[in-house]
Amino acid sequence: MVRKLIFIAPALMFLLLVGAFVLGLNNNPRDIPSVLINRPVPAFALEPLPGDTRGLTSDDLKGDVSLVNIFGSWCVACVAEHPYLVKIRDTGFVKIYGIDWREKNPADGRRWLDRNGNPYTLVGLDPDSKVAVDFGVTGAPETFVVDKAGVIRYKHVGPVTDEVWANTLKPIIEGLRK
Repeated sequence: MVRKLIFIAPALMFLLLVGAFVLGLNNNPRDIPSVLINRPVPAFALEPLPGDTRGLTSDDLKGDVSLVNIFGSWCVACVAEHPYLVKIRDTGFVKIYGIDWREKNPADGRRWLDRNGNPYTLVGLDPDSKVAVDFGVTGAPETFVVDKAGVIRYKHVGPVTDEVWANTLKPIIEGLRK
């Protein structure tokens, strides 16, 4: 009996591992659950970028559906996403608020937006990740859909693209406005 278990146990362990890997392959790495979904935006007040008179506060995110985009001038994926955010801004469909995350020099974010266009209604600096931690940010870029009451309704991890906009973010915003 013990000899049979010696041969069966490794086979069972192997099958369990294969099953776990197969299940894991079906998961989307961009689907990072957020405990903040359906909860109010964490309270915050961020300093403005150099040259701006206003930063960004949690109260700014109330009154209309909006997007909150976590970005940094140092972030390669943020550079790729930036033209799409400018395109969204140009439609006037939704306000986009920016959190400039982990800039070593605040002037870098200002220069980057001046050079590439500023899609944001307001931008706040979060050099020490205090607000990013409250939002549960795992990396940049991340974009949150916030309803008119200031409640987070969706979190997108990774760059916003035409496909993400058309198939995910825009329909969510339209649904929240109904």
